[in-house]
Amino acid sequence: MNEVSGNWRDSSGAAVRPPIAWALAVIAGLALDWLYRLPFLPEAMPAGMLGGIVFLAGLALLIWAAGAFRRAGTQIPTTQPTTTIVDEGPYRFTRNPIYFGMFLGLIGLAIAIDSLWLILLLVPFYLVIRYGVVAREEAYLERKFGGVYLAYKARVRRWL
Repeated sequence: MNEVSGNWRDSSGAAVRPPIAWALAVIAGLALDWLYRLPFLPEAMPAGMLGGIVFLAGLALLIWAAGAFRRAGTQIPTTQPTTTIVDEGPYRFTRNPIYFGMFLGLIGLAIAIDSLWLILLLVPFYLVIRYGVVAREEAYLERKFGGVYLAYKARVRRWL
């Protein structure tokens, strides 16, 4: 059921699905890197290994956060209704661990392939996530859960 009351949809109404925004940032970064290479790391740095570690840390955070959602019985996709405020697992430390994991993944890829383009694309990716997704999610959760969400929001930082 999408309509809860009046014109209010029981979903965040995010401007874009976050995995699509992430994939577009990666594709754009790889394309720009292919057109005009912009390395930013010293040659002696073990970029592949370091980048892989950062990428895997982001992936692990994303999986941990998704598991917390599943255990709580609520939906992960921004197009689906949220049934509860999750405040366990990584949600004790940040309200947006899935997106934080995506940022780490993008940083890890940038390091692994030594691409300044991917680092630069963190800015538009952040802006899309922050204003096109997170702002809408926060407004939705506040409307839907009221004081419960406001208490969680006061207790846990948006990022870190």
